[in-house]
Amino acid sequence: MSRRASAAAPDEGTDMSNHDATAPRTPAAGDGFDAPRPPGATGALVLADGTVFWGRGIGAATAQVGEVVFNTAMTGYQETLTDPSYAGQIITFTFPHIGNVGTNAEDIETLTPAARGLILRADITPPANWRAAKPLEDWLVSHGIPGLAGLDTRALTRRIRAKGAPAGVVVHAPDGRFDLPALAALARDWPGLKGMDLAREVTCRQSYGWDESEWTLRGGYGRQGEPRCHVVAVDFGAKRNILRCLAAAGCRVTVVPAESTAEDVLRHRPDGVFLSNGPGDPAATGAYAVPMIQGVLESGLPLFGICLGHQMLALALGAKTFKMDTGHRGANHPVKDLETGKVEITSQNHGFVVDEASLPAGVAVTHRSLFDGSVEGIAVAGRPVFSVQYHPEASPGPQDSHYLFQRFVDKIAAAK
Repeated sequence: MSRRASAAAPDEGTDMSNHDATAPRTPAAGDGFDAPRPPGATGALVLADGTVFWGRGIGAATAQVGEVVFNTAMTGYQETLTDPSYAGQIITFTFPHIGNVGTNAEDIETLTPAARGLILRADITPPANWRAAKPLEDWLVSHGIPGLAGLDTRALTRRIRAKGAPAGVVVHAPDGRFDLPALAALARDWPGLKGMDLAREVTCRQSYGWDESEWTLRGGYGRQGEPRCHVVAVDFGAKRNILRCLAAAGCRVTVVPAESTAEDVLRHRPDGVFLSNGPGDPAATGAYAVPMIQGVLESGLPLFGICLGHQMLALALGAKTFKMDTGHRGANHPVKDLETGKVEITSQNHGFVVDEASLPAGVAVTHRSLFDGSVEGIAVAGRPVFSVQYHPEASPGPQDSHYLFQRFVDKIAAAK
């Protein structure tokens, strides 16, 4: 069997240009940094255990440390890179054609990307789309994001699946000079996402209003001029398209910072409260967010949470969360709605999950992953309170989950 044919093995490594895959190394006696280095290598991924994957550097000429994860989506790389939920993470894209639609100012989820870096199998594809305003390479440089191309992403993904998401450093060094021991030490010293509150880094600094609604062909983004209700959205790292979906469903949206108290939220006199997505450990962010959520629950207002917001709602209700080995990141995750029996194809990005066994009486599981059976949605019996783990706003081809925004608005209307 050729080396390329056996690339599925978790311990195989880099494929650079016309070179076959070069095995990453695990340190042995001595310095441990004795992996064959392909000619022309200008980038590397160095893991905390000392394993090195070589490649071609792309994007900004710098180094970034973070948790190395993989995303299986075939579309939406710009939305992924700008999703605040990826703060602290280096994204391995399993789909090879990254860059093919370029970048633009519309397809972003936040102004300042939070992802630490990216890893690709092939070189960045030149843009071939009428909406492209800037090539991905130039966009990465402008935002200070380093990356690595020419790496065997299949092997890296299998390694992550088998051993969990590791800490690592992605480095782009055009001069080809690497201090591998120092890079490995940087990865080892990185504390990891467990126990890390990252919502503070990506939240807004002050409250603001939002009325931009969904995008249409040749019409661009619309405006909500005749809202039927007022929603306060707590920003733990909110994606813009979530706010757009709320506006499109008829909401006037007021966005408030993550560290807002229940009093801060309620003084806006909302008809409902939304808890956004975001990065990091929900238990860490929950230190200040859970009391706020509990205060909102006491008010009796309708409440809807997504992703991190879902996890922290569970914490506020008395449940627990835990870190997954690899997490769910992609746009093809099947989720079953236990109330209707329908299966939705969903977009997901999370590394923590609600512990089903810890859910208190009166809190029901409403949605379940058909990949691993994990909790994908909860609701409180007899109250207008519910949440989902996945991203109903992301529209990864289908729009199977958009009904959730209308469900929220319906609950608000019923409560009024």
